[in-house]
Amino acid sequence: MVRQRRKARGLALQALYEIDLTGHGATEVVQRLLKDEKVSEDNTSFIHELIEGVTRNKEKLDEQIRNFAPAWPLEQIPPIDRNILRLAIFEVLIDNKVPLKVAINEAVELAKTFGAEASPKFVNGVLGSVSALVLNKKP
Repeated sequence: MVRQRRKARGLALQALYEIDLTGHGATEVVQRLLKDEKVSEDNTSFIHELIEGVTRNKEKLDEQIRNFAPAWPLEQIPPIDRNILRLAIFEVLIDNKVPLKVAINEAVELAKTFGAEASPKFVNGVLGSVSALVLNKKP
């Protein structure tokens, strides 16, 4: 199950990256990405939920990235890292369906797979700040 969810997050990330860079429509991108992939119906729905949630909340997510990574103008953050952060922050602050530690771990794993050498450390650092906020808000 974990392996399949990680694969689904990876596919969602790839779609978000393409949408971010090219402006292609989400439906078209997802259909093309899933055409050659073996993904369960449940994980296909999960991919659609993630992409829809991130795209619908993109401005809020970008504002959070600016708040938690103030030394980095959003436009200077590599697009893959920016989209990993959008995805993780969506899961942590808006979606709330996975535990905080899981969302952070999954984001770091995506950064290791798709990002540059420094990406995992950068993503982990930003999400560490997000987690401090989340943990401080809990009663």
